[in-house]
Amino acid sequence: MGAGHDHHGHSHGPTLSRDAPEGERRSKERAIAVAALLTGGFMGAEVVGGLVSGSLALLADAGHMLTDFASLVLAWLAFRVARRPADWKRTYGFDRFSVLAAFVNGLTLFAIAGWIVIEAVDRLRHPGEVLGGLMLWVAVAGLVVNLAAFLVLSRTGGDNLNLRAATLHVLGDMLGSVAAIVASLIVIRTGWTPIDPILSVLVAVLILRSAWTVLRESGHILLEGAPPGFDARAVSAELEAHVPGVGRAHHIHAWSITQERPMVTMEIDLAPGADPSEVREAVKDRVRRSFGVEHVTVELIPADGHGHRAEGRDRAGPSGHEQVIPGN
Repeated sequence: MGAGHDHHGHSHGPTLSRDAPEGERRSKERAIAVAALLTGGFMGAEVVGGLVSGSLALLADAGHMLTDFASLVLAWLAFRVARRPADWKRTYGFDRFSVLAAFVNGLTLFAIAGWIVIEAVDRLRHPGEVLGGLMLWVAVAGLVVNLAAFLVLSRTGGDNLNLRAATLHVLGDMLGSVAAIVASLIVIRTGWTPIDPILSVLVAVLILRSAWTVLRESGHILLEGAPPGFDARAVSAELEAHVPGVGRAHHIHAWSITQERPMVTMEIDLAPGADPSEVREAVKDRVRRSFGVEHVTVELIPADGHGHRAEGRDRAGPSGHEQVIPGN
């Protein structure tokens, strides 16, 4: 193969590696399932409490819990789908489905916040009676449930976007419960009912801020953006300056299957007399140590102009061996 850039000279078998350990994945999956059960189980009680007490804060939180339940189920489904092995049609497997789920969950958070604001404006224009006592007890119970779900999710750790989106949904519920508690106490003490929709809008603003972060990061991955902190110019400069045998590093492309699975491809013009195997290993090792990318695909262009491609090692591949595909 010549110096032209090509991404299609390699493939992965059905046992494509997963950068996150399987035990960690299953732990996150179980955490989301528990959070979904807690959220869905209490949602009905909060709807009844909101209708009876006349509290928008409770109804907003119940509506949020409804979409949270659906979002948590989607997040759980994403983890289940991601466990399926890669095949010849989907050579990177189904991990990207979890990023798509995070993106959809981010959009639903925007929809929830919009609905809360619209309802709050209507409630301020047409105030109604609010039963502060009932509202308080339902809100306290909701806070306990949301706190339990939040603790279950937060203990799993990691920086998985799908899990973060699910956690943000639950956190939004928790803030909604806190707002409902504060509003109910003010209503009980002063009888001033506008505090209910006002605090609901405050919760909506907090939700939007977090939702934008998830939406931006998941959208960046779906658009094949470079992993955070990865600068192709810095990679090129470091390889050319510190790896013997590298004449020029160019056509550097980086993207992520998920946040935990960054990928890099590049072309290396070899210096005269350089050993291709040694340069290939040195380049992959340098990128791995300096930039944290395990999967590196390198196309070597010797001084005679006849290149060959060496695929980066897939850590959980069936053989763990590299594949060299001669150029055309």
